[in-house]
Amino acid sequence: MRILLQSLDSGKSALEDVPVPRPLGPQLLVETRATVVSAGTERMLVEFGRASLLEKVRQQPDKVKQVLDKARVDGIGPTLEAVRSKLAAPLALGYCHAGVVVEAGDGRSPFAPGDRVVTNGNHAEYVTVPYTLAARIPDGVSFEAAAFTPLAAIGLQGVRLAAPTLGETVVVYGLGLIGLLTVQILRANGCRVIGIDTSPARLAIAEAAGAVAMDAKAGDVAAKVRALTGGVGADAVLLTLASDSDEPVHNAAEMARKRGRLVLVGVTGLALRRDDFYRKELSFAVSCSYGPGRYDPTYEDQAQDYPIGYVRWTEQRNFEAILQLMAEGKVDPAPLITHRFVFDESPRAYDLIASPEPSLGVVLGYQDRGGAAISAADRVRVVQAPVTGPGAFSVGVIGAGNFGVRTLIPAIKAAGARLRTVASGKGTSAAVAARQLGFEQAATDPEAIFSDPAVDTVVVLTRHDSHARYALRALEAGKHVFVEKPLALTAAEVDAICEAAERTGRHVMVGFNRRFAPLATTLRADLARRAGPAALVLTVNAGRIPREHWTQDPAVGGGRIVGEACHFIDLARYLVGAPIRDGRALPATDPQGRAIDDIAHLSLGFADGSTAVVHYLANGSAAFPKERIEAFADGRVWQIDNWRRLHGWGGASTGGGAFSGQDKGHRAELAALAAAVRGTGPAPIPLAEVREVSRWAITLAEAARGHGGA
Repeated sequence: MRILLQSLDSGKSALEDVPVPRPLGPQLLVETRATVVSAGTERMLVEFGRASLLEKVRQQPDKVKQVLDKARVDGIGPTLEAVRSKLAAPLALGYCHAGVVVEAGDGRSPFAPGDRVVTNGNHAEYVTVPYTLAARIPDGVSFEAAAFTPLAAIGLQGVRLAAPTLGETVVVYGLGLIGLLTVQILRANGCRVIGIDTSPARLAIAEAAGAVAMDAKAGDVAAKVRALTGGVGADAVLLTLASDSDEPVHNAAEMARKRGRLVLVGVTGLALRRDDFYRKELSFAVSCSYGPGRYDPTYEDQAQDYPIGYVRWTEQRNFEAILQLMAEGKVDPAPLITHRFVFDESPRAYDLIASPEPSLGVVLGYQDRGGAAISAADRVRVVQAPVTGPGAFSVGVIGAGNFGVRTLIPAIKAAGARLRTVASGKGTSAAVAARQLGFEQAATDPEAIFSDPAVDTVVVLTRHDSHARYALRALEAGKHVFVEKPLALTAAEVDAICEAAERTGRHVMVGFNRRFAPLATTLRADLARRAGPAALVLTVNAGRIPREHWTQDPAVGGGRIVGEACHFIDLARYLVGAPIRDGRALPATDPQGRAIDDIAHLSLGFADGSTAVVHYLANGSAAFPKERIEAFADGRVWQIDNWRRLHGWGGASTGGGAFSGQDKGHRAELAALAAAVRGTGPAPIPLAEVREVSRWAITLAEAARGHGGA
């Protein structure tokens, strides 16, 4: 299938051939019939991509500070590489989509194959979406009209926040697609509507829909609104424009009545003038996209709906309300359509919206494939001719996220691997990675890797809750396994994987890369010569991640101790060179006494009498180095400074030297795995240590959540 992608580096839009995505869990696979280009949001993305690097910097000053902080901490080289990687990653465009259900996920779906639906899917021939972001299209509503639903739902949510009543006067300030659809919604609600814009064509469309049209360039619009309302002012003002200026909010306040309501639906400057709001006791709200549920992973990813008795209007129910208004003829997108393109010509549509030529509703039409079933072959795309001849370390990679593409897969390639297949859920990242890095094929179904006799090693780079499942499936298929940390989320899963590895004789390795870093191997060699116990202090300035992020969910990400602090438990185990004997966890707590397990102190005792403390802290400054490793033994002290330099005191070796960037051991760990798979080297990490460290990470995470020792 094809999908429309845009480069943030160049702004170029192009169609990319990718495997058909696979609906996972509570998702639908939908064959596309029509999509709409959002002239506002998508034009901004195109313009940003086509801007010079200097202009990109000017547009995102908050990102500049992050880049400068990273450069100070990690060095210029790694920072430039990260920026280039971010800009090089293509972006899937579009969020206004209509089509036909082909597959209906996990069996709990309220939809069935053949249903006509609206979704917020991309411009692509097939999309996957959760149930809660789809709504049935009523009979009599065309795919083309229905595809405008997400845009109209954005306007509807703004209307709901403004809460207009029958007969009130509402100003719609900005008559783009959302603004003009909002005019129709307000008219259906029995409101008097004043539409403000600078375009004569858009003003004419608003007037035809029943609004009073007002040219923003023709004098004092606030005074004109007050005149039209007998000096009272508008009951509510919806700002549906895109502007850098603070003037629209000031004008909106001027034209609103006392105790009027202002709702920002679009984008504008927000340097508010207190006097504007103080004198009239105005209220101001910012509308969030389609409505309640937006950006909530429980609602959007897990398809857990909000009870209607408590949340009447969600994203999905707003979609349904718009479609009902379309079915009744009260909302009609047809007058807004200015251009139509077949999907093959979609890059031309983006040239159009970025050009001076006037445009409004730009619709993309797709081939009708009749909702045909998807075959296994549809979920694989051959990128280049297969490598022939014998060879070990032929790799299949599951997951093609930023870390994998930027760091781990290049390290696999440097180890001399045959890059056979890369798979990802939606297929786009896999196809792009395959072309950029040299894989033979891209897939959306991991079975294409497990069942392939040409693959001898499976690399798992997916969300943490899938690690154990994929590792066990790979071992059952007779493959070696590399799992980016953590190995699993429960002790039972860890044991099952290790027992399967012992039974099959396959290697299992976890991405504990720091033990392979040059500075770590130098420090380990020095510590191995000590006479007495060592004391280690590992300080991790981890940085804050929102509590709602999937990594913080114990069932999905395992929490940050299992998901990331495991690195440092393993590093301590490696540096000491003795089994962990006991451990304790002391987390911070919130005012209610609940554990904050990503602000925690983990203490370890080892069989040789050594100790280690891991300070895992999410409440520090990004301007401070992320990692500092200190070791104390026999009157000497060593310090690894953010993997850039090894210091020594009291005769301690500094043979690890210094690096202009960082070396955290990724290439060395994959080279060690390659040697093991080829039979020229031992297991990179003994299986017993993999099991030991993985179980201790889980035990300490449970202890932190329970505020106690392990």
